[in-house]
Amino acid sequence: MNDIVEATPSPAAFLSVGLAIKLSLVRDGQKVMYGSTLLGWKDHAWLVCEWPVLLSHDQRVESGTPCTVSYLHEGKLVGYRSEIRDLMRSPVPLLFVAFPKAVEEMHLRKHLRVSANEPILLIQADQTNRSASVLPASGYFGGLLKDLSEGGCSVTMVQRPAWLRPGSTIRLEFELPGLGHVTNLTGVVKNVDVGSGTETVGVEFRFNEMEYIEYRGWGGSVRNAIEQCVFQRASTPFLIP
Repeated sequence: MNDIVEATPSPAAFLSVGLAIKLSLVRDGQKVMYGSTLLGWKDHAWLVCEWPVLLSHDQRVESGTPCTVSYLHEGKLVGYRSEIRDLMRSPVPLLFVAFPKAVEEMHLRKHLRVSANEPILLIQADQTNRSASVLPASGYFGGLLKDLSEGGCSVTMVQRPAWLRPGSTIRLEFELPGLGHVTNLTGVVKNVDVGSGTETVGVEFRFNEMEYIEYRGWGGSVRNAIEQCVFQRASTPFLIP
C-alpha cells in the first residue's frame, strides 16, 4: 500500500447510496467497529446511515461522540474522522454523522494485505481425509501467519518440509481473532522465499471447497470472515487516537 494521502472530498466522487461502511468509535474505553450502510447525505452537513446491526437500539451513543467512517472505493481504502450528530429510533432507527472536511485515501493492491502474527497449521492435501489422531507427523507442519489478504497469505517457518513447494496444494487451519477458527481452507503454494534463518511461503487461497469457520453462531463464509478481518485491520490508520 502507498502512504496515506489527504484529499478534498467530492460527494459525487466517493459517496453512493447503499455503500457499505465501517463506523469506529470508543465505547467503555474500548475501540469498537460497526458495519452499516450509507442511505444518503446533505453536502457539507451530515451523512445518514442504517443503525449498525451490532449496536442494540437501547444502547446510548451521545451526540458529539468522535468516530471515523471508512470504506472501500475503486481500489482505495477511504476514511475520515467525524462525530455522531444525531440518532433517530422511530419509525426506522438511523444514525447521522458529520460530513467530512477531508478524507484520507490508501491505494491498495489487487487484494488488500495486512500484517498478522498468528500460528497456522499447514497440512498436505492428500492427508486431510484422515482423522487428526492418525495424521503422520510428516503430513502437517506449523508456521507463523505473517500477512493476510482476501486472496492469500504468507507463512514463515524455521525449516520448510520437502512437500511444501511451489505448486503444492495444502489445507490451512488458523485463527481469525474475534471472528473464529478457520479449518480446512485449501491453498496453493505460489512461491518460496529463503531468508536469514527462516523460510517464507506465499499461499493463494482456493475457496468453496471444504473450508469452514467455527465460532459461536458465526454464519458467514470463510471468505467473508477473512475479508472482514482484513478490512478491520486495514482501517486502523483512520481510527481515533
